[in-house]
Formats: sequence, C-alpha cells, structure tokens
Amino acid sequence: MNGIVVREDEAFEKALRRFTKTCERAGILSDVKKYRHFEKPSEEKKRRLNSSKRKRIREEKRVSYRER
Repeated sequence: MNGIVVREDEAFEKALRRFTKTCERAGILSDVKKYRHFEKPSEEKKRRLNSSKRKRIREEKRVSYRER
C-alpha cells in the first residue's frame, strides 16, 4: 500500500503531488486503467511497446550515468 507522510508546514497541493508521483511509480494508475474497460489487442501491443521503449531508455541512461 502506497502512502506518504505529510510533513509539518507542507502545503496540501505539494503533498498531493508527491502522492500522485508515488502512485505513478508503483503503477497503480496504469493497473486501474487497464482493468477499467476492455482493451483491444492492438492497443495492448502498443502499450507494451511503449513500456519496453521507456524501460530501455531508462536502462541506457542508468548505464551511461554509471560510466562517468
């Protein structure tokens, strides 16, 4: 279960922004969207390809950062 601790003197908007980011990183919103309605096989394939592209780019950045 994702959650955040609201710091003292922190604005609600900032805490909400942090919470939405943690949910995005955990993949909660994508799971909700995935099961909300039927997804055509072509849309599913497109989503998987985009996901793999993002993962590959992220991994390339990580590797290039380590080489420095």
